[in-house]
Amino acid sequence: MATFPEYIAQNEERDGVRFSWNVWPSSRLEATRMVVPVAALFTPLKERPDLPPIQYEPVLCSRATCRAVLNPLCQVDYRAKLWACNFCYQRNQFPPSYAGISEVNQPAELLPQFSTIEYVVQRGPQMPLVFLYVVDTCMEDEDLQALKESLQMSLSLLPPTALVGLITFGRMVQVHELGCEGISKSYVFRGTKDLNAKQLQEMLGLTKPSATQGRGPQTAQQPLSNRFLQPVQKIDMNLTDLLGELQRDPWPVTQGKRPLRSLGVAMSIAVGLLECTFPNTGARIMTFIGGPATQGPGMVVGDELKTPIRSWHDIEKDNAKFMKKATKHYESLANRASTNGHIIDIYACALDQTGLLEMKCCANYTGGYMVMADSFNTSLFKQTFQRVFTKDVQGSFKMAFAATLEVKTSREIKVSGAIGPCVSLNAKGPCVSENEIGTGGTCQWKICGLDPSTTLALYFEVVNQHNAPIPQGGRGAIQFVTQYQHSSGQRRIRVTTTARNWADAQTQIQSIAASFDQEAAAILMARLAVYRAETEEGPDVLRWLDRQLIRLVRGPGLKPGSGLRGSETDFMFHLRRSPFLQVFNNSPDESSYYRHQFNRQDLTQALIMIQPVLYAYSFNGPPEPVLLDSSSILPDRILLMDTFFQILIYHGETVAQWRKAGYQDMPEYENFKHLLQAPVDDAQELLHTRFPMPRYIDTEHGGSQARFLLSKVNPSQTHNNMYAWGQVRPSP
Repeated sequence: MATFPEYIAQNEERDGVRFSWNVWPSSRLEATRMVVPVAALFTPLKERPDLPPIQYEPVLCSRATCRAVLNPLCQVDYRAKLWACNFCYQRNQFPPSYAGISEVNQPAELLPQFSTIEYVVQRGPQMPLVFLYVVDTCMEDEDLQALKESLQMSLSLLPPTALVGLITFGRMVQVHELGCEGISKSYVFRGTKDLNAKQLQEMLGLTKPSATQGRGPQTAQQPLSNRFLQPVQKIDMNLTDLLGELQRDPWPVTQGKRPLRSLGVAMSIAVGLLECTFPNTGARIMTFIGGPATQGPGMVVGDELKTPIRSWHDIEKDNAKFMKKATKHYESLANRASTNGHIIDIYACALDQTGLLEMKCCANYTGGYMVMADSFNTSLFKQTFQRVFTKDVQGSFKMAFAATLEVKTSREIKVSGAIGPCVSLNAKGPCVSENEIGTGGTCQWKICGLDPSTTLALYFEVVNQHNAPIPQGGRGAIQFVTQYQHSSGQRRIRVTTTARNWADAQTQIQSIAASFDQEAAAILMARLAVYRAETEEGPDVLRWLDRQLIRLVRGPGLKPGSGLRGSETDFMFHLRRSPFLQVFNNSPDESSYYRHQFNRQDLTQALIMIQPVLYAYSFNGPPEPVLLDSSSILPDRILLMDTFFQILIYHGETVAQWRKAGYQDMPEYENFKHLLQAPVDDAQELLHTRFPMPRYIDTEHGGSQARFLLSKVNPSQTHNNMYAWGQVRPSP
């Protein structure tokens, strides 16, 4: 038997699942004493190079309330060609295509190594990919130029059959017609009046695509609706020229005023346009914003520069007069987009806030990206935007569209809810718990946008009664069924079936305690805390977290002293101080951005976000991880800190002096040159792979940006107990 850490790593690698407990308490009463619920971090599209998609459709259980997919945990009678569902125990006949199966000739879905398997749905039309650019033109020429170049670059990365549309906005909103040769033609809308989908349909002369009219570029007769959404291969030159000719918004901006920016109406038109033409098809609305919305529905600040955009203090004092109305506007757009399977991405590049707090639901409900930078001219934006179009080894985009996730469970356990970039599909079923956590009351969720790192936290409730023992050796099973539109246009279904042993907490407490996955549990509790922080007062959330921590340290309802170890309480210390729970020193937009990233990233990235990783480089040997503590800052060391959002290189006092003296340029100090280069090379590797690209900071002892390091380390040494960095005051 492998050790629990090996077992956990193997399951994560194969199925993209990490459970808080890997042996489950067998009754509701025992489960509630455990503090941390039975919960899982699930990455639906975890990259598996050894998982070729199967070219037939899954076999389903015939019971209408179950419909679980045939999997390796089912009992099979090869002679009678029957299989028993491991969720509802229904006996099912195999379809005729399985006539040749036997113990030695098994289909892939019955082999244990295929606990995760992917099917290609053969029926139904191939869907085109749709990309609709919504571009702010109220920005400085330099910024607009950089954005135009990035957009032109992205056209060359799109597949030739992808459909593209363009909406630009300033004081007015322009929907560009892309089908006309030689002239640029657009429909102009007032930025102060919202339109519903029906009005938009009439004004733009759109017709709903009928069922007979094939969607997209593969039909000989182009549907009328495609005047605004055209295949890249047809309008590549036209659109490149059109983007190149984009000018700043021509409306004059008087001294002391902000430009009038009709962002709310532009997004509403974008959602309406896709709603009329491509409902229930994968599509991305990519919104590029250079400042806050200042007029019309969705405005977050007035046009007077002397009135600053709302701060946390204003929100507390109920002094943010546009906030509630704007949030309501963007929430209704997010709900409309998620109903139709459309993704809304937000790229906000400005020095001041742009209203991400009000708009966060657009990206959070639809699984869209949220990227925040100072300017469209920074490598942070350019590289991140380019990474959106990364391709896998088969040459397909690493993005999936219009996905649904369904969870099926054994009778003894039910699903309480999910936390992540998803919305509820309100599917009631036998495996839905009455106790809701996060987005609950359903066993199905819609995730409009998915990529290989998108991770959901799913919470379960053990419902088995204390007086109804589960037979010895019994196992609880959970099946995750993810249906999605692959970037090649195919519909695919990925099925992950996983099981864990039940144990009686009275007699097998040791095995339950040994199965605790501290890392997964910490992130699952952190997601709960962040979810609560969005709706409750900060101090209340911290008090709740402290109570949970005290119960955990005492021992999660197990035996005295079986609680968290020091390193995990350390982790909670960093969580309490993190920007996910503390809003001090962060603007409302920054808090929304940090929380958005935390709620969609996988376990490894989430751990780094809460407890940054610190590496020390010195002449004493290879780089080594060191404690995130002020005692790690020594004069003859270089430190590399990765907080996920920032990559920071810090040169100790002595190293900084040597660097200033130029020792690295002298041939006899070759080893010093290598020492300086080592952290830079490691930082570059992180900068090249991370999404979104982190901010890169190079600083030294006494430098102004050293504050980023000092704010993260545990202040075990302060001016009261420190003689010099890393030295203890000598005794007299």
